[in-house]
Parts: sequence; structure tokens; C-alpha cells
Amino acid sequence: MGFSILGSILASVTSSSTWTGSYLDGKTAARQPVIIHASAHALLITFEDGRKMTWPYGSIRQTQGAYKGEPVRLEYGAEPAQVVVIADSAFLNVLHEAAPAHTRHLHNPLHRGVRVRFTYVAAVAVIVIGVALYLWGIPGLASVVAPRVPVAWETRLGETVIEHLAPPSARCMDPARTETLDTIVAALMGQAQSPYAMRVVVVRESKINALALPGGFIVVFSGLLERTDTPGQFAGVLAHELQHILKRHTTRAIIEQTSTSLLLAVIGGDFSGAMTYGLEGARTLGRLQYSRQFEEEADVEGLRMLQAAGIDPHDMVAFYQTMKEKASDPPGIWAYFSTHPSTEDRIKKLTSLIPASPNGPATFLPDVDWITTRAICGERAASGQAQVHRFVTYGSIDE
Repeated sequence: MGFSILGSILASVTSSSTWTGSYLDGKTAARQPVIIHASAHALLITFEDGRKMTWPYGSIRQTQGAYKGEPVRLEYGAEPAQVVVIADSAFLNVLHEAAPAHTRHLHNPLHRGVRVRFTYVAAVAVIVIGVALYLWGIPGLASVVAPRVPVAWETRLGETVIEHLAPPSARCMDPARTETLDTIVAALMGQAQSPYAMRVVVVRESKINALALPGGFIVVFSGLLERTDTPGQFAGVLAHELQHILKRHTTRAIIEQTSTSLLLAVIGGDFSGAMTYGLEGARTLGRLQYSRQFEEEADVEGLRMLQAAGIDPHDMVAFYQTMKEKASDPPGIWAYFSTHPSTEDRIKKLTSLIPASPNGPATFLPDVDWITTRAICGERAASGQAQVHRFVTYGSIDE
């Protein structure tokens, strides 16, 4: 019998609807050559010995052949399923032409271009969704989570991070001068309702910057402190940073930009998670950037804090004006302003918020020798030659 039967079968059907392939019974690995004919209602399979088999289209599953050049693999029946394999994927075109109403669940090569385009569209959609999540989803989540973070958790995180960011060997802790700085903080916080115990840590570093940490910590670089001309100017800097803490800008920014593990620790109130954060937290704080909205809010609320404390709000503007005029001075004079709104815009907005008054506030801390106080990190620093301590810095929140 052999292939003579196959030859007679081939002669009885049109070549366009008849194909050769291989059959597997699902029980053994043996392949049997078969002739496959696509009729209007079922797939007709003929073996070498003349046996015939009919597979209704509704019971056929396609497991291979969706891609160009890939063999077509069709399965039928319960597992272990029977299988036919046709090497030429053009067979699918014939299948859809012969029985368009019954083969819709099988891959149609004519739709391959549509599928490719859909894949591209889906890829773009994933990117768009990812960007939207980054721009709006994560900040939105942070705004919900941050107000619910326990103060004790923020404080423990701040304590751990500051040990890395401003280790004791880098701090300037002259008792008399530190007391003056604490007096300024107390004056600013006198009218504020706060769950935090605010602490200022001055470190020996020539960069002109200050950082607000979670839990009430403010790190001030000696380079910034030495640039202030009066206690009021320094109060203006502190007021801005205090507002970042009070408004929980720092905590929100950390949640937005840090690792998933810390976010889970925040949500769960895991103190041990905060403790293990340590060095990574210091680095993250160094890379943090507040949004323009946060910066403007810290400016405006900081100005109001000065007014409530009876400190001349013009002092805040004066410090910004000094920084603007000395922008060409090294080292890194613009570090404190690089992500803030433009200095000129800030000065204009803050000035517009200061009410006109024939008699301004009294001079803040008139009896304090500010030149001596601001040189807390060493007398040489007061002359503009700061003794820069070689501790590791990770950038700045305000960079």
C-alpha cells in the first residue's frame, strides 16, 4: 500500500487545501507521515495505511505557528493530546480560507501585522504607564503614607542617618556658640506646634548648604553658616529647613525616591528596617531633590515663621540676595539654590509678601557677637579660610 494511497488521495483533492505533515499519538515519540486536508468543517487526516481521522475545528488547539517561519503545531483531544505538525506556516492561510467561521480561534497570519503593531502599542503603553506612575502615582502614594508615618520612626531614622552623614568627628560643638544657635531655633519654634525636638548640627564643610533630615534634624555646613552676616539671616535659612521637616517634605521625598524595602518599613512602622537603612539612607538623602512646590512652600511658610517669631523677614531676603551677588565665589556657592526656584523669582516673591511697615522688627539678638558665633568650626573659618573636614558627603537635599 505505502504511499500509493497517499498519491491517490492527493489526486482527489486540490493541492491548495492538502498538505503533508507528521502525526504524534501523544503516547510515544514516534512520528507518522500523514496527509492533511482542510475541509469546510474539519481537518481530515490520512495515514500511509489508509486509516483516516477527522478533527472538528472547534476541538483543535494551536500551540505553535504564530510566528513567521515557525512550524504549525495543532493538538486534539485530552492530555496527552494527539498532535499534527505541518512545516509550512502557509497552511494556516488555507485553513482560514477553507473554514473561516470555524477557525477564528486559530492564528491567522493575515493578522500578524496587526499583532506586531499591537505589541508596539502595548510597549508604548507600558512606558507611558510607568512614567505616569513615577510622576503621579508614587508621589500620590507618598502624600498618603507620609502623614501616617510615626514620629518615633522618623526620629530613629534621622538619628541613624545623621551618624553616617554627620559623624561626631565632623561636628563643631563649642558649647557657648551652640547655645546661641539653639536660641535661634527656640525663637523660631516658639509659635509652632511640632511633634519634633528640633536639633541643629553644624559640620565642618566648606560647601554652602543645609539639609533637613526626618525627625527634626538639620545639618548645616560651616560654609553656609560663615556666609550669614546676622543671626536673622541664619534664622531665615533655618526657617526654610524647619518647614521642610514640619511639612514632612523630607519624609515624603524619601518615600518617593528610596527603595521598596524602606517604603515597606515605613508602612509597617518597622524600626529595625529604619536602623538597617543607615548608610543607604544617608546616600539617598544626599540625592534627594524637593519639588518646586515643596521649595516654594518652605520659603513662604519660613517667612511667616520669621514674622511670628518677631524676626525681620527682610533678613531671609538679604541672605538670598547675598548668595546671588556672590554666585561666582567658590566653592559651590550655588549648591543651596540649584533645585530651588530661580533666586531672582524667590527674592521678588518673598519681598512681595513682606508688609510695608514704617517701623520694622527690632534687631534680632543684638547682643550676640555673630562673627564669633558663626566661626564655631574654628577661628580660621571666620576669615573665609574654612578648615574643611574630610568626611564623606553625599550631596545635599537642596542640590
